[in-house]
Amino acid sequence: MKPKVMVVDDTEGVRDLIGTILERNGYEPLPKANAAQLLASFTETQPDVILLDLVLPDGDGLELLPQIKKQWPDTEVIVLTGHATFDAAVEATKRGAYHFQNKPFDQKILLLSVERALEHRRLNQETNSLRKALDTMSGGASPIFQSQAMKEVVRTVERIAPSDVSILITGESGTGKEVVADLIHNLSPRNKGPLIKINCAALPRELIESELFGSVKGAFTGANVDREGLFRHAEGGTLLLDEISEMPVDTQSKLLRILQEKEVRPVGGRTSYKTDCRIIAATNRETDDAIKAGKLREDLFYRISAITVHLPPLRERREDIIPLASAFLKRFDAQAGRNLTGFTPAAAEALRSFDWPGNVRQLQNEIQRAVLMVEGNMIDDRDLSVTAGTQARQNPDLTLMEAMERNAIVQMLKETNGNKLETAKRLGIGRQTLYNKIKMYGIET
Repeated sequence: MKPKVMVVDDTEGVRDLIGTILERNGYEPLPKANAAQLLASFTETQPDVILLDLVLPDGDGLELLPQIKKQWPDTEVIVLTGHATFDAAVEATKRGAYHFQNKPFDQKILLLSVERALEHRRLNQETNSLRKALDTMSGGASPIFQSQAMKEVVRTVERIAPSDVSILITGESGTGKEVVADLIHNLSPRNKGPLIKINCAALPRELIESELFGSVKGAFTGANVDREGLFRHAEGGTLLLDEISEMPVDTQSKLLRILQEKEVRPVGGRTSYKTDCRIIAATNRETDDAIKAGKLREDLFYRISAITVHLPPLRERREDIIPLASAFLKRFDAQAGRNLTGFTPAAAEALRSFDWPGNVRQLQNEIQRAVLMVEGNMIDDRDLSVTAGTQARQNPDLTLMEAMERNAIVQMLKETNGNKLETAKRLGIGRQTLYNKIKMYGIET
């Protein structure tokens, strides 16, 4: 759906020009010639952004601003005027305007203002929804988390989010480290800035520094233009370094220097630029083991782990399994247009008793699959791939937990017709980890 941008201006030529510019750039313009037409539109679909002229034949834009924000509090208003003064700009901002721009306007600057207003609106909506979610998690009528361990995590997030300290999030794959990073950013004073994410394990060694720090033209083969790095893109916001223990050690050394000096030098560059972004790092490795193995520099670890948030695996907080499964059921049921009423006692017991090697991500995928496959109005244990039968020990040399993990991998390989990349993705583990476990468990593929 195209973002809706209302253009309120009494000059037809200006409305037409702005409307054409907006249409060419993927927006839906909603032209209004005066205050009366604007007020009459309050019963219509809410626009995402309003471009508002301050001087209208039947009204004053400054006086209209409070009415607009009362009717449409989520709509961002950009004031356009040929009668700009500092006092007017200040007053417009006080009354709820997002931005103040002179006429005649520069097309690129106007489009940039609209784009930023839309991003600001989206971030505010995310923040509001996250605050509501946090209230629910902290003891509302139907909490998603019932385990004491996750309640402690939520309380920690509430306390640390407003600060600017670096944070390390640890936990197995699929436990929700990225979700916690989103929550920290959106509850922080930096929530109006960007949240930039990079998976350090997903980039080739030769590209990760260019991606992070930027590069200058000619710095290496294929560097045909100057490239801004993610530190530049995250300016004023937050940079999430996921799977930081997979970052090359020499790159970790450069990262440490940047965190100490607050300056970034692009690859091949001669000058540095100041950087201002909050660092959140995440890893699924045991940090002590990663340091001993030389995968994580000890000095970098101490720099990024001023506060550590650990997410326990789902098997250690079984009280959360059914609340999470119910939340996923509600979401996927609405998406699929079904009318499912819940889980049978047998299904609930199967979910509670499974060890979930892929953690919350695996549980989410399991519920999504069950919603699509179930024939009745409740999910039964026979609709699940993690029933008691799939947990039977097939090898007497395996522990119960290993047998359960083996069976989960076998079942997922069947569902994906042997596609190992998709299997790893659904289980919430790395591809190499999957290969290692297939070999360890002697699984035929």
